[in-house]
Amino acid sequence: MALPSFLQHLRVLEDCGLVTSRKSGRVRTYQLAPKPLRAASNWLEKQRALWDRRLDQLDSYLDQLKEQKS
Repeated sequence: MALPSFLQHLRVLEDCGLVTSRKSGRVRTYQLAPKPLRAASNWLEKQRALWDRRLDQLDSYLDQLKEQKS
């Protein structure tokens, strides 16, 4: 990945509050922001559980269709 693209990604993460940065001279240091990351992780976990449930229902439905054809 080219440096400008990498810096653009870091800027987006910082704008979203997922990372913070500080500059000391010519060096910029980035740090993860745990609280917003935890919130994102919780949301993703809920979405994962929802989609697992939906895919299990789809699997059951497709099994029923197979049995009806047999």
